[in-house]
Amino acid sequence: METTSKAFSKEILNIENIELVCDEICHKLRGNIKNQLRRRGAVVGISGGIDSSVVLALACRALGQENVIGILMPERDSSPESLTLAQALANKFGVRTVVENITATLEGFGCYKRRDEAIARVFPEFNPLTDKAKIEIKQNIGQNLPSLFSLTIITSAGEILSKLLPVNEYLQIVAATNFKQRSRMAMLYYHAESLHYAVVGTPNKHEVEQGFFVKFGDGGADLMPIGHLYKTQVYQLAEYLGIPQEIIDRTPTTDTYSAEQTQEEFFYQMPFKEMDLIWYAWENQYREEEIAKVLQKSVDEIHNIFKNFERKQHTTSYLRAAPIF
Repeated sequence: METTSKAFSKEILNIENIELVCDEICHKLRGNIKNQLRRRGAVVGISGGIDSSVVLALACRALGQENVIGILMPERDSSPESLTLAQALANKFGVRTVVENITATLEGFGCYKRRDEAIARVFPEFNPLTDKAKIEIKQNIGQNLPSLFSLTIITSAGEILSKLLPVNEYLQIVAATNFKQRSRMAMLYYHAESLHYAVVGTPNKHEVEQGFFVKFGDGGADLMPIGHLYKTQVYQLAEYLGIPQEIIDRTPTTDTYSAEQTQEEFFYQMPFKEMDLIWYAWENQYREEEIAKVLQKSVDEIHNIFKNFERKQHTTSYLRAAPIF
């Protein structure tokens, strides 16, 4: 990749002609569904988050609201706000919705039981009926250290306890939790196939390229219309498309663990506004000194963040790989 000649700045990811960008995405989305996939419409899983909201709005713009269906898939750990905001979004765009509570499906897979068994090996006092839990990354992304995960529980009395998470327990918790995304994928394809529609995925550029998705879960879709957009650009589209302000203002969350957890503390380790700029700079081979000056960080910190990006792309490459024949 050649080094860009455009000067690095905090405004470098601002979309200059947002109407044109939306039109291009919609033109491609419509062509992919109608001509390449030969499907009649789109199924979108909506969660009250910014990415799925923008994808739903784009699908409506591309195909017409009558050819789009929104699937809401809460489970017992979901925030009630997710369901409320997702329905408000669908109402605004005039999209028909179906609510599929997947709690029983997850219980059948043993999702909660397997997860809670691993949590209890770390915190024997953990009570899954009254306590909440989440996984966090504790170290600073600028330290150039491999990710170390901690398990945090919040007791019914409000006490917050954290311990470094052993690898076996980490793997079991994540594997069990991934039943959620894979169950949602299966539900989306049920509705898509019953209507001869396509499943439109909602991951953005960071989720795809840093591996913040579950293989054959939220990574399972027929097309991903915002997979090339940085998170801050998704927000720019949200403003233009008229996404409800409550969704725009909502802190991005995994909405996966029983305790409230942001995407930043679980995976990204830094705010989107900074991460987008540094990722863009890394992709386009800007000098570390130039980035450090603009963002008021040390050169060592920028260098270590670059190394973190490289590590994430390498360790998650299998998620993006096609099956081996």
